[in-house]
Parts: sequence; structure tokens; C-alpha cells
Amino acid sequence: QDSLVIMPTGGGKSLCYQLPAVVTDGLAVIISPLIALMADQVAALKSNNVAAEYINSSLSTAGKKEVFQDLEKGRIKLLYISPEKATMPKFIHYIRQKKISLVAIDEAHCVSIWGNDFRPVYAQLPNLLSALNDTAVMALTATADKATQQDICAKLKLKDAEVFLSSFERPNIHLEVRPARGRVQQIIQFVGQHRDQAGIIYCLSRKGTQLMAEKLRAAGVRAAHYHADMTTAERQKVQEAFQKDDLQIVCATIAFGMGIDKSNIRWVIHYNLPKNIESYYQEIGRSGRDGSDAKAILFYNYQDINVFHRFINESEAAEEFKLVQRSKLDRIWEFTQATNCRTNLILNYFGEYRSAACNHCDICTNPPKGFDGTAHAKIAIETCREAHERLTLPLMVDVLRASGRKEIFDLKLNELKTYGAGRDTSRFDWILYITQLINQGLLEIDYTQRSTLKLTSLSAEVSTGNTKVKLTKSNPQKNEPKQKTILLKNQNFDIQLFNLLKTWRKAQAQKEKYPAYLVLSDRVLEQIVTKRPTSLLDLSLISGIGEYKLKKYGKAIILHVQEFITGQKVLKNVKGKSPLDTLQLVREGKTPEHIAKLRQIKKETVYNHLMELFLKGEDIDLQAYITQPLLHEVIEAKKMSGDGHSAAEIAAYIKTPYPIYKIQIALAIIRRRKKETLM
Repeated sequence: QDSLVIMPTGGGKSLCYQLPAVVTDGLAVIISPLIALMADQVAALKSNNVAAEYINSSLSTAGKKEVFQDLEKGRIKLLYISPEKATMPKFIHYIRQKKISLVAIDEAHCVSIWGNDFRPVYAQLPNLLSALNDTAVMALTATADKATQQDICAKLKLKDAEVFLSSFERPNIHLEVRPARGRVQQIIQFVGQHRDQAGIIYCLSRKGTQLMAEKLRAAGVRAAHYHADMTTAERQKVQEAFQKDDLQIVCATIAFGMGIDKSNIRWVIHYNLPKNIESYYQEIGRSGRDGSDAKAILFYNYQDINVFHRFINESEAAEEFKLVQRSKLDRIWEFTQATNCRTNLILNYFGEYRSAACNHCDICTNPPKGFDGTAHAKIAIETCREAHERLTLPLMVDVLRASGRKEIFDLKLNELKTYGAGRDTSRFDWILYITQLINQGLLEIDYTQRSTLKLTSLSAEVSTGNTKVKLTKSNPQKNEPKQKTILLKNQNFDIQLFNLLKTWRKAQAQKEKYPAYLVLSDRVLEQIVTKRPTSLLDLSLISGIGEYKLKKYGKAIILHVQEFITGQKVLKNVKGKSPLDTLQLVREGKTPEHIAKLRQIKKETVYNHLMELFLKGEDIDLQAYITQPLLHEVIEAKKMSGDGHSAAEIAAYIKTPYPIYKIQIALAIIRRRKKETLM
């Protein structure tokens, strides 16, 4: 059955088609417009021992030939392909002869004029789908409001599509909106408080990305810019350095990030206002993909609205498309001016309605303070009326504050009764208050008349005193507390172990030519640090360590953890350290009796340590500490006594008087042999 899957970025969309592709006979065809993302996902699948390849314009002729040879031999389970290649008649003719398990169309919103990234080539995909008539189609997107959802089903001609709408909420991402005053300084301060955390800064202009990156580098930060004017080689170099953690920050236009599957991005900053809520939510979704806490900061500036309106007005798009884009722009501006939960505003936009506080946005964690703003509203409305509705928002603020702007005197606006009536209120606050009046419908912007402010049907109600107006003040930006330089011993231990594992991971990634996060994500490393596994059995219980990665990396990880625990001087009593100290001495060739004397512990304790590690999978020759006849007698005694009895009880069935610890060793060997036989 056809389906439409709507999930937030990082919510598991890829798994929706990857899992059925792996367990179903045939080849899964994945349509994706993002070349970098294709490469990332194929690399991730291969790192998990899944047969996957891609076909797009970045592949050489020899590379394409190799992929088609593997297709002919049935070696590929998932084939990623660009929509341009997938809609070519030659490819359609070829693929219709294969056994196709499913077709997945990623970024499906690209087929709709209501989406935030309309691409005409997507409209040609039904040519492919009709050739694969009986194949199930799965359309996937992270950003689709109701209108876009309906349009996707119609344009792709999905048959009785079942819609799977996951929650759009990303509870691990804290949303924050700030006015664009001193944003460069704010960003540098923020980055300084989040040293070594990977992040993306989105800028509206290409020049803006370069300037921001320069300022960060001057502050000693590993940063680079990324935009469409760079050569393919230059962009690829930046992207690879970022993926490998050689770069901490990328300052980019929206050209960057859509193909990034990097899981340890801890924050995203929008230096400028995004063009719509879809873009904003997709871009902040690049952070926190590993599920750990992340932060999204948006700087808003009314000038950005005017820039976007100019882009829309000057474009050659159809008027219907322009109307949609203006409407979406209004909604993102409303988002910046929200006085209630920002997450709920986003959820409502996507058709997921909720009123309870999210507790992970700035409004919920630091609510703005309201006040009676009727006097401010009356002054603004009266100024608009007196000026015959010909003032832009910035010009109205200059009139209210009696600035010396030449235009004011040229237009004789200095003769208005309200000229200078708001000089006691800051320019920033006036912009904030007038924007709130617009959002409340007390004033409106006429974009067809140079973005001038107009009165509305509600304006008179305020002027006559029939309506009270509530306004909110902006919350002063609170600086995050400086990180403590004095760390607790446990924290110091964890940081050292985490850095050791990151160093190992980076070396492993370089050897395999994969980004580091594809070896193991930061979240998996954090779990290893927290749980401190000292055996393969312990490691296998950690989420993110499957059978394949346990076999591939398990011994190396355990060796690093063991060596760190035994070698570190930070903590005296670390869980599992004592058995590891014993193991280290055994590896040095010392006998249990010698170890007991050196460590001033009982001989039986030494053997208990070795048995504990042996049963967790450690490579220890316990057989060397007992004789073969003893082992045989314990096996026979165990049969006679029945399973589940202690060493002391089994000793009663043995004629020869052996020490209890030797019977325990024999039982450990029997238990492990039985477990390995079952496996």
C-alpha cells in the first residue's frame, strides 16, 4: 500500500524504508535530491553491513558501471538515485525489469507548490511510478502542512495512501528567539561557552557567511564558510572537514545542511530570519539528531522581512506562488513575536494541535512580562492617521523619537502632533511594540505600497478608548553561567575517558574513511563513559552497539576502557577496577598466588576476579588453574546433582576432596561452554 510519512528531521524517516528494504526480497529504490545525504546514508548503511549504493551526477562513469554490475548480480538492497536520473527514460526502461520491493521518495514536499522547496523535476516522478505499477510507494517529508500533504498525494498519484503523521516536536532542542542587536558579539560569547561543540550558523547572504566565519576565526574558533558561489571541490572540502570534526562551525547559506546526517551537531543559529517555518524547522533539525540536548537560536530583524518581500516581488514566479510565499513569511514573523509557547505555534502550523507548555522554548522557561500598552498603541495609530498612512515601520519610529532623519523634514513629518511623542521609548522597543500591534491586527503592512503601515477596522476601537491593548517587553538576554573550572573527580574521570574514546574513534574513522559519527555517535560514547563497560557482555547492553559493531569494535573499546580504568589516577574506587588490576597482572605473567601477595588480598578473591571476567567473555585460560580429571569429576557430579546447585553442594558428589574455589572454576568453565553452544 502507498503511504505518506511525515516525521521531523532526525525522527527516523530513513528507518521507515531502510528496514523493510533489508527484510524484503528485491531492490528498494530511494529517490533523494540531496547528493551529500545520499553519500552519508550509503556510508552509514555500509558501516552497518547493509548493501547500498547511489547513482547521481557526482559518480564517475566507471563508478556508475560498477553499480550497475552489482545490480545485475543482485548484490544491492537499497539504491539511492537523484530525481533527475530516476526520471530518465533509459533508467525507467532498465529498472522496470528488476524486482523492486518499494520506491521511497524523500523530501516529497518538493513536488508541491505549497512546499518550501518546489522542484519541477519531482512532477515527472509519476512516469517512473507508473512503470512500476504494482510497487508500493512511500513518500517522506519532514515539513508539510495540510495543504502540502494533500498536494503530495495528488501530484505523485499515490493510491489510497495511508498517512503516518508523527509528532513534529523535538523535545531535546531548546528554542530561543532573540532580537538582532549585537548578534555577532552574542554569537561569539555563545560559542565561547560551548567550546568544541559542533554547530551551524545560517546567514541570508553569501558575504554574511564569510564575514561571520572570519570573526569566529579571529576569536580562535575552527570555522569556515559555505555557499553556492564556492566550487564543488571547495564545498566538499568544508563539508568533509565538518563531518570529521576538524571544523567546529560552518557559517552557511541554506545551501548547507540539507544533506548533512551528522549526529553530534549541538546547536544551530539563524543569523537572519528564515523565509518560512518549514525552512526554520528543517534547519534546526540538523542539531541533536543523536537525541542529546541541543539548542536553536534565531535572531530576528525587521529588515529581513523587507529583503524577503523584495525577493518575492522581483521573482518571475506565478502570482499564486508569490501569494503562498508571502503568507508563509507572515507566519515566521509571527513566530518571532510569539508571547505563548513557540513549540505549540510550530505544531499548530503543521496541524498538530496542543495547548500545554513545551518547557523547552524561551517563552515557557522565561515568560515575557506584559503591561498595559494602550498609550503606546494610541500614539502609533494617531501617527499613522496623521501621516495619511504613508510611513514605513522604521520611518514611524524615527518620527516618534524625533530623529534628525532628512526624510522627516522633506516630508514635513516634523509638523505632526505626535512628532517626538515617543522619544522616551527606545528605538528597539518601538519596533517591538509596533510589530505586536501588527500581529494583533491594530495596524497592517501594505507590501504593495513600499511596506507602508495602514490602519485597520480595529484601529478606531483603540483610538476611542473602547479597547485596551496588552504589550510585552522583551526579556533581557541572560548570559549563560560560565562553566566551572573546578570539576568533581567523577566529572574529570568522565571527560578524560570521553576524550580518549573520541581520539580512538577519530583514528578508526580515518582508517575506514568514514565520518567519525558513523563509527559511533557521541551519544553512544556518552553511554560507554557513564556505564564504563569492562567486558563485551557489558558493552553489548549499550544502546547503539549492535551485533555487527560489537564484533567490529568491541575488543578495541573494551581494551581502551580497561586500560584507562587501571591506569588513571583520578578515582581510587572505580566499579570493576579491582578485577581489571588482577587481569593486568595475569597478563604480565604473574600467578594468582603472587598476585594475592602483591595486592594483599586473598587468593580466592583473585580467582573470583578471573571467573567474573571469564564469564563476561574475557579471554582468560581458566583451564590452566585446574586439572582435566577435576573438570571431568565436576561435570559428572553436576549431572547427578541436577542444575542450579552451588559449588559446596556439588562437592558432596565428588569423592576427591578439592578446594571450593577450584570447583567454582570448573563450574565457570562449564557455564561458559554451555552458553557458547547455545549461541
